[in-house]
This record gives sequence, C-alpha cells and structure tokens, in this order.
Amino acid sequence: MKPINHYNQKNVLVLGLAKSGTATAHLLHKLGANVIVNDKSPIEGNEQAQSLLSMGMEVIGGGHPTSIFDKKIDVVFKNPGIPYSNPLIELARKKGIPVLTEVELAYEISKAPFIGITGSNGKTTTTTLIDEMLSQDEKSPLIAGNIGNVSVEVAQEASDDNIMVTELSSFQLMGIETFRPKVSVLLNIFEAHLDYHGTLDEYAKAKARIFKNQTSEDFAVINADDEQVLKLAQDIKPVLVPFSTKSKVDGAYLEDGFVCFKEEKVMSIEEIVLPGKHNLENILAAVAAVKLFGTSNEAIKKVLSNFSGVKHRLQFIGETEGRRFYNDSKATNILATQKALSAFDGNVILLAGGLDRGNEFDDLLPYLANVKVFVTFGETAEKLKKTASQAGIKQIKHVDNVEKAVPAAYEMSESGDVILLSPACASWDQYKTFEQRGDIFIEAVHKLK
Repeated sequence: MKPINHYNQKNVLVLGLAKSGTATAHLLHKLGANVIVNDKSPIEGNEQAQSLLSMGMEVIGGGHPTSIFDKKIDVVFKNPGIPYSNPLIELARKKGIPVLTEVELAYEISKAPFIGITGSNGKTTTTTLIDEMLSQDEKSPLIAGNIGNVSVEVAQEASDDNIMVTELSSFQLMGIETFRPKVSVLLNIFEAHLDYHGTLDEYAKAKARIFKNQTSEDFAVINADDEQVLKLAQDIKPVLVPFSTKSKVDGAYLEDGFVCFKEEKVMSIEEIVLPGKHNLENILAAVAAVKLFGTSNEAIKKVLSNFSGVKHRLQFIGETEGRRFYNDSKATNILATQKALSAFDGNVILLAGGLDRGNEFDDLLPYLANVKVFVTFGETAEKLKKTASQAGIKQIKHVDNVEKAVPAAYEMSESGDVILLSPACASWDQYKTFEQRGDIFIEAVHKLK
C-alpha cells in the first residue's frame, strides 16, 4: 500500500455502511483521519456500526441529519448507491466539499496499475475474463470493484507486480477525482439507472468519467460498434484500442472464423465455449485489454476454451438427457433476456417472470421465434403469458415459482432443447436477490438427475 498522509487529522464523513462503507471507514481510520460514519439504519443491532464505535469512530445512525455539518467536514466518501439528491450530499456540494467513492481511495493507495471496466451490460463477464486470462499467464491480477470484492480492501494488498482488475459502475465513477486506469474499457451504453441519473445523456457522461484522467500514455478499449461509445471517446487523450464483431479494426476483431488482435490470429471462434453474440463482444474487449499487458495467445485460448460463464449470467449448468440448462437469473430486464435468447439458434424453453414494475413485454416479441415452450411465474406471469400468446407459442405453462418451473420445463422438453432461465424481471416479488433465484434454479436442475 502506498503511504499517503493527506487524510491524516482530516474530518472525513463516510456516508452509508454496507461492505464498501465499512471498509472505507477502516482504511481512513488507519490513515489517521477523524472518521464520522453516518448510516440510515439505527446503530442498535448494527454489528458494523458497533465495531466502528469500538474503534473510537463517531457513528450516527437512524437517518441523515444535516447537523453533521455543524463541524468542519473536509471530504465525504459516499456509498455509490446513495443518490446525489440525499440532503447531506446536496449540502456537501453546496459547501464545495469533495464527494468521493471508495474507488478513488483505492486508486490513491494502490501500488498496482488499474484496468477499469465499465458499460451497461457485460461488465462482470468481461472483468472475470480479464482476470482469468491474466492469471493464466501468471501476471498476478487482483479482481475488485462492483464485482463483489471491495476495492479499498484489495488495493491495500496490491504490489507493483499486481494488476488491479476493477469493475466500475456509473455510480462509482461519479465519485472520482484522480482515478486513472492504465487501461479503461467501455463496453456499451444502453438506457439504465435513469431513476438515478435522470437522462441517458447524464448516465453516459458518468460512464465517460473513466477516461477523465487518462493521458496519452494510457489506453482506452472501446466498442467500435456502439455509436454512443464512439461519441464519448471522440476527444479523449488515451490511445484508442477498438474492438468490433462487425468489421476489422486496429484492435480486436473477428476474421475468417478467428478472434484476432492487430493482424494476429489469437484462436478459432469454434473453440470458444461461452455462448452468445454479446459474449463475443465481451471476449474481444477482454482480449484487447490483456494483450496490452503482453498476455500470450496460449493463456487466452486456455481460458476461452474452458470458460462457460459467470454464475447467474447465461451460466451453463449442465446437460440431462440431451437437454442443456442455462442459468441467466441476472437477466432482470427485457434487454438482458433479448440478449440471452439471441445466443441460441435451436429450440428454447424459456422460464421467465418476477417483479411487476408496470411495463409490458412487447419488446420481447421479435426474440421469441425459437421459443417452443414458455413457462411463467411470479407477479408478471399473466403479462408474459399474453406476450407468449401474441408470439404464437402454443405451449404456455404457469407455475408458482422457479423450483416448480424446472421439472415442468423438463417434462415439456425433448433431447436437443435448451432450457433457459432468463426472467426479464427483478426477483424481489419472491426472492431476496437474483442470486437466490439462480441458486434455486441450479438446485432444481440437479434434482432432475
């Protein structure tokens, strides 16, 4: 960890606990800051808050009182999910106090260079691929960020010999000042998180902050097939390294059945086990990023010929009596399910349903041509049944939940079919998380054997 002293004796407000806030508070305390922690949950019964109190930090729970600013606050580190409309954030900005996220602090203390990965879809798969490719080539990556490992914890262990491979959300990128990845990766821009950002333009600007501090000595891996990405990358300083599934570019591309990088054939597409056109985009982005660190074709090939997907993201579960099962529980919106359905050419039995957010599912219609059976569950079951009927699907079955959907789908299937959980909805009507929903699917599949 780099020795830094500019937080020593400074009054630093950490807003929001959870994993990232707790880790940030611990590190700032270690760096000599006077840490004030504020969380909307009451202190009583909050183990994280109690632990910080025992270390001598000031902890204020049960709300966000503006009286916190009665004392001088030098900097605020906020949980990325807390909106900028929060009264404490509004007050801090009005007073000209920097409002940062833990990614900024991780960068400040890290001895290792960063690869930063962002985009609307595919971040986790791309981040995981980059990490595994670098690991296969013994380049000592450390995976962190929005993928589940808190950046400030990982960065404390980073040495000059490591590479920080960091998945970044738009929320995290809004809270940076000096963060500068050696390699930035911008995968795509779709409408997302507009309840937080307000407009697509503001959301895109937040994503583009990944380029903010890069120089001509750095690299930006960008999707040459995405007009929004190209627009955001027009006037940036780092060296552009494009990737494309549609044309030959001066970066990563497809040609004659091969994944290529700058005129070099890396491996045959036929050897890749991860399904889906959208995953080819993720693969090309990962190849471009790791090639910039000198990763061998052998390492890339080894990973791509064995990597079957990140858990809950079009994850191949296995095959039973000729039926192939895929867990895409992370598909919590229509766009994600569109991409999942586009990954398969043969017959699909689709398992979908979940939280009703008021929308219809007409946008799924063009993607249902290969769906021969539609199994619905959850609050949106009737809406999805209507969409399936409009698509001309003859076999539609409603069940209570995912656990019952699996045997129902299996009973209506035959050898050669794909049985796909891709709900197109959030899980919260029946399950705490999409992970829990996916785990129940996996368990139900294993029970068939």
